[in-house]
Amino acid sequence: MTAAAARRDNPAKVSFASMVGTAVESYDFFIYGTASAAYFGAVFFHTGDALVGVLASFATLAVGFLFRPLGGYLAGHYGDRLGRKKVLMWSLTVMGVATVLVGVLPTYEDAGVIAPVLLILLRIVQGIGFGAEWGGAVLMAVEHAPERRRGFFGAVPQIGIPAGLLLANGAFLLSEAMFEGDWVWRAPFLASVVMVAAGMFIRMRIAESPEFTEMKSGNEILKTPAIEVLRRDWRIVVRIIALRLAETGGYYVTTSFLLSYVVLASLTDKQNVLIGTIVGSALGLVSHLAFGALSDRIGRKPVFLIGSVFTIVFGVPMFLLVNTGAGIAVVVAVALGLLFSHDPIFAVESSWFSELFPREVRSSGISLGYNGASVVAGLLPFLATALYGVMGWMGAALMFMVLGVISTVAASFVPETAPARLDSPSPPAVAGLKEGI
Repeated sequence: MTAAAARRDNPAKVSFASMVGTAVESYDFFIYGTASAAYFGAVFFHTGDALVGVLASFATLAVGFLFRPLGGYLAGHYGDRLGRKKVLMWSLTVMGVATVLVGVLPTYEDAGVIAPVLLILLRIVQGIGFGAEWGGAVLMAVEHAPERRRGFFGAVPQIGIPAGLLLANGAFLLSEAMFEGDWVWRAPFLASVVMVAAGMFIRMRIAESPEFTEMKSGNEILKTPAIEVLRRDWRIVVRIIALRLAETGGYYVTTSFLLSYVVLASLTDKQNVLIGTIVGSALGLVSHLAFGALSDRIGRKPVFLIGSVFTIVFGVPMFLLVNTGAGIAVVVAVALGLLFSHDPIFAVESSWFSELFPREVRSSGISLGYNGASVVAGLLPFLATALYGVMGWMGAALMFMVLGVISTVAASFVPETAPARLDSPSPPAVAGLKEGI
């Protein structure tokens, strides 16, 4: 073992630190989605039509997703050149500042058209910051982890997503109980400053990735890693984008779109969707670890297919449950959508995607693929709302199912990478992937 490799930190400590930071950034990103569905249409857009207001609000939500690939490109490039840890620190800072500023924005009534313009600009900054987060967080966990437990430790930072969603929806439920008027949506944004400070403190106490440290010591740093991965491994990047559609698209249909759908269709109170999201997120704190550990035993791909196939099967039943208008049925529909459509896929993405790239371009590769899917995913709540306006609930349900089909087909073109499944000589498609990780 080299001197650089000897500085490997405790994988549980690193994974926890990555998870906390991801939870903070996810909270910042998701409170915008909740506010867009429930508040921003009336607050920032001057229209008397509720459907038009929601569409305009979701359009600003999509803007953040459109800029996530830029954040992914920058984070991937500098993560491969300067280190995973440094990127994580600035991404958390950028995201926190933008989120707090949203909380102090003037409304349309106060400032006219300048209000939605400022909202869009801050959403762009949020998108760049969030796009920079994921790759570094999961690589810190995966690259510190023992080879045969990468699935488990790689799933720990993924818990930050349901934890952030849990905090975001809990913040809105608490805010609605404590405040009135604009303070209902402002308070969750302003509260971000406390969590960002905590996340920064925790992340400062962990060591840099041993893989990056060894790369630096061995003069393996590439000058333009992001460009190199696009030139050499663009097919893998495209496949990752397709793999993510069921998870990320289904996620925002299940949460953001359903939150506005139940109000537009006069089915039930939006709090039932929030409660379902909280239940599903709470279950996700355990399910991600279980699915990650399972992928260490049976492989990344079989666990992934649990989620993508469920997305195909569950599209219509989910909306049938919601359409009953019964509170318990809505809660069950949302929770099941998160637990089985999202969690199995998301749990294995960190380890599976990381194992597809050599370490000198790994940060760039996974960041570009992961955030590339966001360009599509960010438009889906808007598209689901538009389809609802034309076809009713069946349009959104069919879209949900199509996302599952795309990801399931894509999985057939991506090799298995779990060490437990590669004890026999590696097939040509994955030859060399295990080197350097």
